[in-house]
Amino acid sequence: MMARQPPARMGRQFFGRFRPFELVQLPEFLPAQAPATPHRLELLGPAMQKRNFTNRRLKVKCACMVERPLWNERLVAAWKQASIVWLTGPRRVGKTVLARSVPNTEFLNCDLPSVAERLRDPESFFRSVKQRFVVFDEVHQLPDPSRLLKIGADGFPKLKILATGSSTLAATQKFRDSLTGRKRVVEFVPVLHEELPAFGIADVRERLLRGGLPPALLAAEHNPEFYGEWLDSYFARDVQELFRLEKRTGFLRLLELLLRQSGGMLDVTKLAAECQISRPTVTNWLEVYQITHVAHLVRPFSADGRREIVAQPRVFGFDTGLVCHARGWDHLRTEDCGVLWEHLVLDSLIAAGASRIHFWRDKQQREVDFVVPRSRDAVDAIECKWKPDAFETRGLQAFRQQYPRGKNYVVSPLNGPGYERIQSGLKTVFLAPGELRRALA
Repeated sequence: MMARQPPARMGRQFFGRFRPFELVQLPEFLPAQAPATPHRLELLGPAMQKRNFTNRRLKVKCACMVERPLWNERLVAAWKQASIVWLTGPRRVGKTVLARSVPNTEFLNCDLPSVAERLRDPESFFRSVKQRFVVFDEVHQLPDPSRLLKIGADGFPKLKILATGSSTLAATQKFRDSLTGRKRVVEFVPVLHEELPAFGIADVRERLLRGGLPPALLAAEHNPEFYGEWLDSYFARDVQELFRLEKRTGFLRLLELLLRQSGGMLDVTKLAAECQISRPTVTNWLEVYQITHVAHLVRPFSADGRREIVAQPRVFGFDTGLVCHARGWDHLRTEDCGVLWEHLVLDSLIAAGASRIHFWRDKQQREVDFVVPRSRDAVDAIECKWKPDAFETRGLQAFRQQYPRGKNYVVSPLNGPGYERIQSGLKTVFLAPGELRRALA
């Protein structure tokens, strides 16, 4: 990846001085000079580190936009495979800002009635486009979005289309066509560990407490009211509009319980009893949470018909800030950081485009935090450790007795490069989430 520099201004030229956007020349989409990173800041004293990050954070807040080059790489890679990219992710995660950063773009906010009127005749619209890229922000607001996107892909194959939304395409009946073969999906997650320097965040614990939604992360101080407002907006804009649900109190109550137990095992019967709703209702609402990306279910891994594992999935809330808000945490203790750290590692796995993410646990309670199958016979094992020295091989040894092929990773908030270590006969790579993402991509 080429180096980058802090943003100087807003607009389509945000990432630097662009030449025409060429899919075959990915480096031209990236900025030219790197900002200070933890590696470079190690050379500075603590006072200078703090001042450097404080000054950069002020600049970031003034610019309102932060460079997200790895996500631009994901868009480029997806456009090489299909003419439509569906950029999806939770509300306020930064989809619109990312979409506006693409150069040479015709940007349309589909919330506006004037835009809907302009798109009534899709063929005429696409003929009028002079840019190489078209962005349909909040495309699900249109009466027939799938028809519009299909006409664009089939009738104007040289045009590259970016459509954004806070849910999967299956969330609304407006998408009568799944656009099979015409689209690629990029799931946008909250700010990653490797992106913290660009956001002016020196202490990863601040990311754990505030979460990774840019408005909360860049605020002058921690503001618990943000999370309540986010939940209200989520229900009104994503849930009611797409699913027509009316039981607001029960729906948000169940979501609060899921956030409180985030990272733990999912018990549908217990949740139904605590919320005083039926099991089928819990199951239906869980699907809504997943479709709108506010919860991830990580299912247990097994192969070849083995039954050494428990059957329940684990459930993760999408943002550590909301998890802390639901638990009533206004500051973090050391023991809180471990389970929250797992959420950041999961975000990096999603950002890597891993199509299958599981965990492993046997009936003796030996476990591996995440496992990612790479082929029929090989599966990578990933352990999440807030402090790498706390790593123990018990679970990994048991897993490798069943599944001997694959790589072993321990993911920690390291400031320096990764390293290898052999423990109990197992070669394990210790690394930061960004290195893991690149290893799996």
